[in-house]
Amino acid sequence: MIHVLIVEDDPMVAELNRRYLEQIEGFQLVASVRSAAEALLLLEKQKVDLILLDIAMPGMTGVEFLHNIRNLGQDVDVIVVSAASDMATIKKVLRHGVVDYLIKPFEFDRLNSALSEYRNQALFMRNREVMNQDELDRRVLGKEQPEAADLAKGLGRNTLRAVWEAVRLERQPFTTEEMAQKVGVTRVSMRKYLDFLKQIDVLSMEVIYGNVGRPVYKYRCINPDSSMIKRYL
Repeated sequence: MIHVLIVEDDPMVAELNRRYLEQIEGFQLVASVRSAAEALLLLEKQKVDLILLDIAMPGMTGVEFLHNIRNLGQDVDVIVVSAASDMATIKKVLRHGVVDYLIKPFEFDRLNSALSEYRNQALFMRNREVMNQDELDRRVLGKEQPEAADLAKGLGRNTLRAVWEAVRLERQPFTTEEMAQKVGVTRVSMRKYLDFLKQIDVLSMEVIYGNVGRPVYKYRCINPDSSMIKRYL
């Protein structure tokens, strides 16, 4: 459960935010206070994961409140809910690491989206001690993934994924026949995929000449963590 504190001096807006919050699964309201000073006192006594924070309040403003809790090292996330739409205020707030910014008046769908995304991200991070770049980009930083690049005719993404997974886990040089048997495709089909992987510089190929018979072509994965292949998967 995510414990939420509402900091809003307008009682009607605070009540609206409370009702909205009740409709979204996974959140529990700890308290609703009408000033930043009250919020600071409450943070000393109760566990709060997330604050819904107004900016323009009597006494200490929301920006000043953010500055104070960061200086105090308070481990709490903040979503701003404010009528302030000027760039100066928005920049100041963003520099203090808020996770979202809603400009009043807003629709329930916007708050629902903000809280749902926060909840999903928080649950994801609770279950991770480390994460890779792709997880960080998609699940935490919210970066859009580039569209998949077009494959050459005769290649399919599902088969390419299977081939790449087998290739990147193979520690020894391998032949086309060996990889074809491992993945379960024909030798001719496997040759197309290995040629493609060689073209984008994730495989190397060497020719081994024996005493008799044809030369043997062996491949080796030279870049198992390449970002290039991700464009095609």
